[in-house]
Amino acid sequence: MKQDLIIILDLGSRDNSRVARAIRRLGVYSEIHPYDITAEELVSLPNVKGIILNGGAEGEEALLPGRHVFELGVPVMAVCCDAPASYRADRLPEDDAALRDLIKPFVFDICKAEPNWNAKNFISDQVELIRRQVGGKKVLLALSGGVDSSVVAALLIRAIGDRLQCVHVNHGLMRKNESEQVLEVFRNQLGANLVYVDAADRFLNRLAGVADPEAKRKIIGEEFIRVFEEEARKFDGIEFLAQGTIYPDIVESGTKTAKTVKSHHNVGGLPEKLGFKLIEPLKFLFKDEVRAVGKELGLPDFMVYRQPFPGPGLGVRCLGAITRERLNAVRESDAILREEFELAGLSDKVWQYFTLIPDVTSTGVKNGERVDQWPVVIRAVNTLDAMTASVPHIDWAVLQKITNRILEEVPGVNRVLLDLSPKPPATIEWE
Repeated sequence: MKQDLIIILDLGSRDNSRVARAIRRLGVYSEIHPYDITAEELVSLPNVKGIILNGGAEGEEALLPGRHVFELGVPVMAVCCDAPASYRADRLPEDDAALRDLIKPFVFDICKAEPNWNAKNFISDQVELIRRQVGGKKVLLALSGGVDSSVVAALLIRAIGDRLQCVHVNHGLMRKNESEQVLEVFRNQLGANLVYVDAADRFLNRLAGVADPEAKRKIIGEEFIRVFEEEARKFDGIEFLAQGTIYPDIVESGTKTAKTVKSHHNVGGLPEKLGFKLIEPLKFLFKDEVRAVGKELGLPDFMVYRQPFPGPGLGVRCLGAITRERLNAVRESDAILREEFELAGLSDKVWQYFTLIPDVTSTGVKNGERVDQWPVVIRAVNTLDAMTASVPHIDWAVLQKITNRILEEVPGVNRVLLDLSPKPPATIEWE
């Protein structure tokens, strides 16, 4: 293995991501694991140089790991918790530079870790780990076409070649022309083994009348798995399912110490009886790190910097119970927004932008008549790691042009709104 590893054990702290990224900024790879990691799980991790016990919120008693953590034979740092450790800290600085300064002596002087964390070494280690896990078997990849699943596809092609079988499922919740683009890039340009499954009616029928966002995500997640199971039976020797899961997906879906913000279909939306062994090589990375890995793998910029798109697709942007009419309005308004951002030179300046339609109507006037129609909400954010996000300034003339086009071209819409909320307290997606 190329990289040294510092483990952060989650004892209830809200700063795990900050600590993990601070260590990586020092050039050392880090992973966040639950406080109750087993002895078997712990010893299976390669090149562990040290462990950080990151305690709970102020005023709360921290959970403690088992004795095997202290018997591994590597230095332990205790943060905001009463545990035997070779290095301690009573609090974590709010400033990121100060946080790195606090952790640096432990990482380098006590743990003797080498600054060998980079995209090239990460790829090398993941290729080795994938080959160990898979052996001579085949892998089924849920390929949405987004950056996360695309990077996983490239990693798996490098690791196991044509033993990778990609499946793109059109669940009827894709953006305009999304599936066509996926087929063109992966099947025709990259030569991937790719099966296209049109399951739009299947998904939309199951989602009919379902308004609760958690219920929608779980239905979508379960139905994806059932489709993959059906496709896997068409091939011999497929035991593994690969997913483009990243760390924010895990955190927001809820952990043993953190409440669920929203269940991502590939985490909280998975059924209890999966039927596959999971391969998730990106699950400890943040979005900016995934893009760096994609660049190192040689993926083209239009794939690496593609707009983030949630697995449940437009299903979480058509708020409340999904109707085909409102779904179409989301799809068409989103296409207008993306087209105008491209023309305005904003596509590479704004991290994510999309439209959504709430399950409400309002009074308007069209063609001299009173109408009761939907509003479209524009959401645009900038972020580094998707854990926090800010709202960028967008020129008024651009917003007016987008508004006029949506009102003129999208049936059933009579208002356009702009969401100015940062994350937190809002999330990037509404559902």
